[in-house]
Amino acid sequence: MKIEHVALYVNELEEAREFFIKYLDGSSNAGYHNKNTGFRSYFISFGDGSRLEIMNKPGLVDMEKNLNRTGYAHVAFSAGSTEKVDELTTRLKKDGFEVVSGPRTTGDNYYESCIVVIEGNQIEITE
Repeated sequence: MKIEHVALYVNELEEAREFFIKYLDGSSNAGYHNKNTGFRSYFISFGDGSRLEIMNKPGLVDMEKNLNRTGYAHVAFSAGSTEKVDELTTRLKKDGFEVVSGPRTTGDNYYESCIVVIEGNQIEITE
């Protein structure tokens, strides 16, 4: 068994798509649009074969943008080394994204940073 993909609803679909391409080396399909419902989506693929589906449709209500809530907490991306974690974290911070922790070695020996990136959602960058 493996996770086929993870999905994330967003308000700004094109902005989210650009983020995953620009910062996390994702590649996007051409997208899907259901003209009857207004639903739109892109699948973003990453080098190891993992995929993220970003989606939008009319009438969605935003979740409270609070990191102290139940539900999915973050999606983690492996940068490949501590140096790359540092570089990407610095780049994201410089570009205005909120770094909520790290880079640091956690108590369970992960080297990571956590960043709020897309509409209050958090990603974790690991080595």
